[in-house]
Formats: sequence, C-alpha cells, structure tokens
Amino acid sequence: MATIKTIVFDLGGVLLDWNPMYVYRDYFDTEEKRTFFFEKICTSDWNEEQDAGRSIVEATQLLIAEHPEWEKPIRDFYGRWTEMLQGPIHGTVEIFKQLKDSGNYRIYALTNWQADLFNIALVRYNFLHWFDGRVVSGEEKTRKPYLPIYKTLVDRFSIVPAEAVYIDDNLRNLHPAKELGFSTIHFQSPEQFRKELELLGVF
Repeated sequence: MATIKTIVFDLGGVLLDWNPMYVYRDYFDTEEKRTFFFEKICTSDWNEEQDAGRSIVEATQLLIAEHPEWEKPIRDFYGRWTEMLQGPIHGTVEIFKQLKDSGNYRIYALTNWQADLFNIALVRYNFLHWFDGRVVSGEEKTRKPYLPIYKTLVDRFSIVPAEAVYIDDNLRNLHPAKELGFSTIHFQSPEQFRKELELLGVF
C-alpha cells in the first residue's frame, strides 16, 4: 500500500452540514407535496445544473416559468439557502485540523457548489481557507461525477493519485476518483472516517 501524502475532501456532508430539509421539513401541509416538490420540481438534477455553473437567478426564473403555481417554494430554495447551511460537522473539522497541524499532508477540496453560494460559505467558515488548494464545480463549469473535474484537480495541484485519498459522502462521486487511482473513503460519520484513515496509515 502506497504512503498517503495527499488528502482531498468533499465539503457538503463531510465538513459542512447542508440540507434543504432545514427549510422544507415542515414547509408543506402534506408529506406528499414535499416529496413531489423534490422529485418533480426542485430536483437534484436541477440543483446540480447550478453546481455546474448556471446562475441561481436563471435557474429560479426558468423553473417558475414551468411551474408558476409553485413560485414561492421555488424562490425559497435559494432565497432561504443560508438556512440550509447549518454549520460545520465539528468532528470532521477537528480531524482536518489535526491533519493540517501535522504538516505531513497536502490537503485539498473538491466540491460541487454554485460559485456565488460558495463565497457565502468562505465568509462564514474560516476552516475553508485552510486548504492548500480547492476545485469548485461552479467555477470550473463542470461537476462531479464527471471525470474532467477530477483530472483538473490532479493536474492543477500535481497530485499523484496512488498517494492520495479522496473522501465523499456520495458514493457516486467516489467511482471516478477510484478510476484515476485514488484510495477512497465513503464518509458516514467523523468516527468512521477517522478509523478508515487509520487503516490507510494516516494518524
């Protein structure tokens, strides 16, 4: 097993707690309406178009034109976006700090995030400035799980995948990293994350 020299973090769901349910859990008068809203209107695919570079204004107006009867909940998706961003996942941030303080690793971020919204997180959370570099989908106009964004990360920061580990809470996003030769960790909790790092010889 190669020695790990580089660690790459996903952000949402790993270091930051972001979840639309913080806004929409009790938003609708029935669970069926909420399910319909996320399965048919503000879908994951729609949101990921913004992660890949489309403006939130354009996305919102397009969706309202298609579904005018849902205008308020559509507007609230980005209008109340900061309420969906609840803060750090403290156990993971503590692991990040220990890795950073050790001086043994280069540490990067690879995230699907709309560029303007990512700037809000940069203002709020100082630990997002600890990375040696980052690749943000909204700035690159592509996103995970498409291979080019992983190659951008590797090329920009001269990463040797065989000496690197990539961490993501979305299993789908681990497959391209594996294809390039990264070790991968499917993040589920800070405790599980630490144990898997130990198995890789980190810590």
